[in-house]
Amino acid sequence: MEQTVEQKLKALYELQTIHTKIDRIRQVRGELPMEVADLEDDVAGLETRIQKIKGELDDVEDDIVTRKNLIKEAQANIKKYEGQLNEVKNNREYDAISKEIEIQGLDIQVSEKKIREYGFEITNKTQVYEKALADLEARQADLDAKKEELGTITAETEKEETELNAQAAKAMDNIEERLLTAYTRLRQNAKNGLAVVTIQRDSCSGCFNQIPPQRQSDIRQRKKIIVCEHCGRILVDEQMALEAEEA
Repeated sequence: MEQTVEQKLKALYELQTIHTKIDRIRQVRGELPMEVADLEDDVAGLETRIQKIKGELDDVEDDIVTRKNLIKEAQANIKKYEGQLNEVKNNREYDAISKEIEIQGLDIQVSEKKIREYGFEITNKTQVYEKALADLEARQADLDAKKEELGTITAETEKEETELNAQAAKAMDNIEERLLTAYTRLRQNAKNGLAVVTIQRDSCSGCFNQIPPQRQSDIRQRKKIIVCEHCGRILVDEQMALEAEEA
């Protein structure tokens, strides 16, 4: 059967009442879901950074081992060349071996310098690594606390929110598609989620602008759907709100 305008208004106001209750539950959760998601991103980012720094430290340690092995090889070569100096037969051989000893000595100096540089690099990277670990521990503690808080709130409100969502879905079935589309658009555009509002103190309770007496009279007659001239919200009379509370 075709609904009367009054029935359409009541259906819209009932849906708004249910959605307002859902909005209040979500307001209790507030920014917690977003804060949890942000902290999870922070923790993941720090874990990735820590693994990267750890890998860099391992690479530098490997470079030090390589340089130490090069020093050992150079020292062994010097010892070998020094032994050969006692067997040279002419100045040209002596100069060639002396040159090799000098080159090996320079290689040792280069490796020792590199090892010192790697030592400074390890010191700096270790400080960054330890700070990242401390930051991770702090972020993880914040995340655990926020998750626990969100879990507590969700556990307290989950059943009620599920029931309200079911009620909202049922209420939507009683509203024609054209009105439901307009209602949804109004809710999305309104900061407080109010698409259907009552008259309060001769004003729209959505934007608080005054409603002319004749327009108030038209609203109370429930013969047509009337919207606020200022904010576009659907207006219902105070009595309808009282009737909804008593139902």
